[in-house]
Amino acid sequence: MPKLTINGKEIEVADGLNVLQACELAGVEIPRFCYHDRLSVAGNCRMCLVEMERAPKPIASCAMPVGDGMVIRTDTDKVRKARQGVMEFLLINHPLDCPICDQGGECDLQDQAMAYGFDRSRFKENKRAVKEKYMGPLIKTIMTRCIQCTRCVRFATEVAGVEEIGLVNRGEHAEITTLEQAVDSELSGNLVDVCPVGALTSRPYAFAARPWELRKTDSIDVMDAVGSNVRIDTRGREVMRVLPRLHEDVNEEWISDKTRHACDGLARQRLDRPYLRNGEGRLEAVSWDTVFRAIAERLSGLSGDKFAALAGDLCDAESMMALKDLMAGLGSENLDCRQDGARIDPSCRAGYLFNTTIAGIEKADAVLIVGSNPRWEAAIINARLRKRVLMGGFKVGLIGQQIDLTYPYDYLGAGPESLSEVAEGRGAFAEALDKAERPMLILGMGALARGDGDAVLATARKIAERYGMVAEGWNGFNVLHTAAGRVAGLDLGFLPGAQGRDTEAILAGCQDGSIQALYLLGADEINMARLGAPDSGPFVIYQGHHGDAGAHRADVILPGAAYPEKNATYVNTEGRVQLARLASFPPGEAREDWTILRALSEVVGKRLPYDNLGELRQRLIEANPVFAAVDQTEAAAWGAFGQDGAMDAAPFVSPIGNFYMTDPISRASETMAECTEAFGLGANKGATGTDG
Repeated sequence: MPKLTINGKEIEVADGLNVLQACELAGVEIPRFCYHDRLSVAGNCRMCLVEMERAPKPIASCAMPVGDGMVIRTDTDKVRKARQGVMEFLLINHPLDCPICDQGGECDLQDQAMAYGFDRSRFKENKRAVKEKYMGPLIKTIMTRCIQCTRCVRFATEVAGVEEIGLVNRGEHAEITTLEQAVDSELSGNLVDVCPVGALTSRPYAFAARPWELRKTDSIDVMDAVGSNVRIDTRGREVMRVLPRLHEDVNEEWISDKTRHACDGLARQRLDRPYLRNGEGRLEAVSWDTVFRAIAERLSGLSGDKFAALAGDLCDAESMMALKDLMAGLGSENLDCRQDGARIDPSCRAGYLFNTTIAGIEKADAVLIVGSNPRWEAAIINARLRKRVLMGGFKVGLIGQQIDLTYPYDYLGAGPESLSEVAEGRGAFAEALDKAERPMLILGMGALARGDGDAVLATARKIAERYGMVAEGWNGFNVLHTAAGRVAGLDLGFLPGAQGRDTEAILAGCQDGSIQALYLLGADEINMARLGAPDSGPFVIYQGHHGDAGAHRADVILPGAAYPEKNATYVNTEGRVQLARLASFPPGEAREDWTILRALSEVVGKRLPYDNLGELRQRLIEANPVFAAVDQTEAAAWGAFGQDGAMDAAPFVSPIGNFYMTDPISRASETMAECTEAFGLGANKGATGTDG
């Protein structure tokens, strides 16, 4: 490990670091524009110049590897003069847009100009202007502000895996452009974060607010099952924007475009008061007392086997716990959190988790993806897979739809036949798995949410055991969930009891009349046609926050809170318990979901035994101790799961046909509607895929 002296202080650092990183470790801040910790080094802004002993001129610290015995000075007159000169040249063509620039208050150029800028300009020639470029519905460009740091080019190429941004021309005529095309990536919103000036800003957020007007709340995303750490910025009750929050083990510092931009759907199509279907078949607004009495009257005398409950994809652990306890009090075992009918075996926790963990992907040396499109189902996990591919020595095999994953892979086939070949050890990719020291398998909902899903699950388990994916200190068997609330529901046992019905049996019961009352807790993804008409089908209670499919069919609507409007617990696909914080308040008479269930329990005579969030969370821990360990992953014990049987020959198909609209919030989002239109109404991208 080399030792070097920085501003008279000796420090020992790891091999492979550059001088800028060494200075940061020594507590010295180095200004930079082009350098970014997660991107390749460009070394073209020259703002990070420092003085090195025996060097004839200042060096670019981002591009200079550390060496033993180096003597670095970062605060000399020569260094300051060099940085001032760089800043003067950067500002030659930069417009005075700060009063109207959306980057104002969060701009690296502003910050560094305060430290190294002059109070006047010596430049007398005409400033150059650059035409605004089109980069899609999410990115607003003002390219006259661009300082050609190329961060956006490197991010698109290296992290997002779409080579759609580049630098054209040379010298003073250089411009960043996409050649007037939309950036076709699920991660394109991160371009705004990496831009150090106001050249790339958020189009949906343009001229909406200033950073100092906003209240900032750390929370968790629920648009997929990754559980990305986010910061929710609000003004009053309105969510103005969602930004990424650093978490190395989950999302690093990136978030998907749906996570970032679907928040405008929180202000549209909201349920803000209770509704009850009247004698004419219309839903009319009523009071909470009236709607609770109506539910109590309808459930009175109804045996438990005629009542059922389904939990949706965005449900938090607290609301599912409360509903499960209420169902138990009413004597019903008909409940399920798998509204897509996924054949997940809850008997073994390792059988439904992403056991490798998201960060653990970087330790693997081969992966088999089955029935999943991680680019749409979990864009952040797909970016981590691409990162591992770029590190080298990582074989990727795909069984399912042939699509563009942004990295090369071996296409093995479309369905269970190809899965059986791998299980039997046939084919070139089977040899690759045999040779791998840490192989992993990713099983998607496209393989599990079908009639033979339990047989597919059993086959995947056999593959994991055959190729040594489960060993001491390593578990390469992974289930990739698409629903933020799914793992918490499985952990809590929000599942059919011994005599209970699963989702398919509940819907069948609604059709034949054996289920007479159905509680939908934010469940909008089921086939509502199977519930029949309000005058002939079961009595449907819908509790949710948007006027989506469930609310249209409901006989009773109980308005709940969306994810930024409550303190709630979620468990991501790797089994990590995380806490979402209240950032704004529900509209109108809407209330937090667990409080609605607590109030309803009193009216129906089955009072739930908790009166505040603390008591309810203690109940969560009693139900499953995993809820006591927040922001931690614990290795789950391996066991038998799945059920042997014949597999259907039908190909695996991803459950997501449109990345931008997968839940009530994103379907209500105007921004997501614009993205859907811009990128072909959810048609599969890159139908040909790539063979490695």
